[in-house]
Parts: sequence; structure tokens; C-alpha cells
Amino acid sequence: MADIKELRKAGKASPEQIRYANMVFWGAWLAIAIMILTYTAYMTGAVKPFIPVEDISRYWAMPASEYIHESGAPTGWSWVALLGHGDYMNFLGIALLAVMTIVCFLGALLPAYIKKKDWIFSGIVILEVLVLTLAASGILGGGGH
Repeated sequence: MADIKELRKAGKASPEQIRYANMVFWGAWLAIAIMILTYTAYMTGAVKPFIPVEDISRYWAMPASEYIHESGAPTGWSWVALLGHGDYMNFLGIALLAVMTIVCFLGALLPAYIKKKDWIFSGIVILEVLVLTLAASGILGGGGH
């Protein structure tokens, strides 16, 4: 395996960077495919929505708090319970895009850094995953949930 200093001088990516990039590339395309499929299922009526399509325009002009109150829409992570509905099924692809960084850190970078015994970068990856997970958890609040 090439020395990292040589790779940097040559302007080349390291093997773990290539693996990370490939995982992001294929994960993004998978998420896009999921979004297309779930949106098609929603718009064709193949999967019943939580809020009927014909009622959506009634909610467009409302502030978020009023929309949530009037429609009964969930807040925070409560949307997961509604994945059987066409309009919430669309969130699967978006959630996959959002979690790709964590998946790629754990699937590509962390194993490579551990194998190299690069404990500083391993620790940074672990800390980044913890921070991203904490931010996504909703424990800290924010976003008006």
C-alpha cells in the first residue's frame, strides 16, 4: 500500500477516501431511487397518504405550528410511525441521505483507521459520529419540535 505522504504529494486519494466516496456515491443514488419509488407510490395512490392529496393545498399557507395542529402531523421522530402512509414513506430516501455520512464514517473510515492503528483519526471519526447522532436524536431540542 502506498505511503500517505506519497499519495498527498501526487494529489491522489487514499484507499479509505476512495471507499468513502464510493459509498457516498452509491448511497446517494440508492436514496434518489427510493425517493422516486416512494413519490410515485404516493402520487399514483398506490399507498394511502396520511393527509389526502386533495387537502394539501389547504395547509400550504399555514404557519408550521398551525399546520401541525390542524392536520395532526407528527413532530420530531414521530414521523417514523407513519411510514405506512404514502406521504411519510417519502421521508425514507431523505433519511437515508441524511444518515449517509454516519454510515460511510463507520463503514469506510473507521475500519481503515483502526486497521492502520491511526488512533487520532479513529477517535475523530467516533466523536463525529457521536455528535451527528446526538444532533439527529432531538435530545438537544431545536427546530421547534
